[in-house]
Amino acid sequence: MARIRDAQEMLEQVVLDPRYHEILSLVKTARNGAVYGTKVRFPHALVMIFLFRSGTFREKAMLVFRATRHHASNLARFATIYKLTMLALKHYGPTPGKEGPYDSFFAGLLGGYIVFGGRSKRSGKISSVNQQIVIYVFARVVLALARLAVKPGYGLPVVSLEPYHSRISYYAWPAFASLSWASVMLLFRHHPEDLQSSLRSSMVYIYNDCNSWDSLRTLVWHNK
Repeated sequence: MARIRDAQEMLEQVVLDPRYHEILSLVKTARNGAVYGTKVRFPHALVMIFLFRSGTFREKAMLVFRATRHHASNLARFATIYKLTMLALKHYGPTPGKEGPYDSFFAGLLGGYIVFGGRSKRSGKISSVNQQIVIYVFARVVLALARLAVKPGYGLPVVSLEPYHSRISYYAWPAFASLSWASVMLLFRHHPEDLQSSLRSSMVYIYNDCNSWDSLRTLVWHNK
């Protein structure tokens, strides 16, 4: 027991030593990425796969596990690459010891390319999990840039949008929401094969399967 306590005390000293802070932050970054990815993907995959995928319980459980593992590992890898690149640019960049204004952009660029820019080795296709993550991030970027575009000091330098800032801010979200839904419904109606598979499955369930039934049971309780 004494040896275990001594080992714990030594580890505590290392963990709290400022000299190892940056290296240990990489460990914490990878850990947080994996935990967050698991928390986000597991309930989503559980619901979507068990509701909209066919197969045995074991097959569905394996799909949930694979999707969760894929999401968690990718976020952990991206976070580690991003953090490592930020540290490298800080220490070996143009101004050693100081973070540059675009370091985060280049670190994100590298991490995004390595982790989310590739294709599956087995299928040669872009994984659906990676598509969902990137699309989620892209949508948030678009919203943030839309807000930034109407802020004083940003946006179009030729046209001053400051007098219309409050009005644009008020109507920006309704316009974005309505155009997004209009676009996805148009694509679902005429080009469903180009939508992401889980989104397409849920939309088929809601908008197509509602058109057929052969009894009260299949009308009210469940589909055929």
